[in-house]
Amino acid sequence: MTVTPILAEMSGSIHVGLCGLGSAIGVGLVGMKASEAVGRNPGAFGKVITLAVLGMALAEAIVFYALFLVKSGP
Repeated sequence: MTVTPILAEMSGSIHVGLCGLGSAIGVGLVGMKASEAVGRNPGAFGKVITLAVLGMALAEAIVFYALFLVKSGP
């Protein structure tokens, strides 16, 4: 009888969860700073929102990479 560690039995699920947590924090920070920038300079709304949406999309893409690359269970 072999004993496998608990982390080995999860087969990568914890990595996907941590990736999702990091991505959610990143999206929140981008949104916070974008709204702060627009509050300081309302005339730059178009440029700020474009860059903010692009940054949020890149942060969200990391979660999809993790979901596609995670190992499937047996």
